Amino acid sequence: MGKAIVACCQLAPRIGEPDYNRQISTQAIRNAAQRGANIIVLPELVNSGYVFQDRAEAAALSEPCDGPSISLWAALARELDVVVVAGFCETLGAGQVANSCVLIDARGVRAVYRKVHLWHEESAIFTAGDQSPPVIETRFGQLSMMICYDLEFPEWVRLPALSGAQLLCAPVNWPSAPPPQGERPVEVVKVQANAAVNRLFIAVSDRCGKERGVDWVGGSVIVDADGYPLAGAESLPGEGMLLAEIDLSAADDKHIGRYNHVHRDRRPMLY
Repeated sequence: MGKAIVACCQLAPRIGEPDYNRQISTQAIRNAAQRGANIIVLPELVNSGYVFQDRAEAAALSEPCDGPSISLWAALARELDVVVVAGFCETLGAGQVANSCVLIDARGVRAVYRKVHLWHEESAIFTAGDQSPPVIETRFGQLSMMICYDLEFPEWVRLPALSGAQLLCAPVNWPSAPPPQGERPVEVVKVQANAAVNRLFIAVSDRCGKERGVDWVGGSVIVDADGYPLAGAESLPGEGMLLAEIDLSAADDKHIGRYNHVHRDRRPMLY
């Protein structure tokens, strides 16, 4: 495993238009692969849109793990020999749905993760997940994934870092709350902090485009293991793509200088 090129594709899915959403996700994956990307991250709920009226609407737009969107992304991953991480509205049965993301490579679906920490009205729509973020060995490196509000919990981000993840991929939909003049979105700052305290690369793919009166941060960002942005960090006004070439093996070194180690220095028995 050497250097990998990571792409975060900021898109504007349309609620209730799954064919359109599959079309823009296909184009994004192909464009990223054409530009050399090996690992491609798409936004949260990119197959369905986000601002559901109720659980019934979400259920109508959901799909199982072998549904049309995942099958399409799997075919593209196989054809282009890339990893795709994308958010989707997942059918659980009995009218239940999950806010999920999938990691797919040339071998097919490798893992599905269901969002554990539900934001705002999501708790009235989705069934929360109860499994920690998986760490998947791919030919490009050790990858993990989580979704949006999950990133707000430092102990949750630390779990895959302790389990050997080199890159954390995060589909998000960050609702816009304009920062004070001259400040970056606080969501991006939190991602940088999580990357630095774990010496972990993090790739965030946000969405854009107003949806049922909601605006979005447009805060897609790729952060290195020291916590500094390699691409992004300031809001993007619309659809676009971030690219960064990274050496994932740099995340294996948890030392800070000669004497300190971000994980071994922890004293959890005191916390």
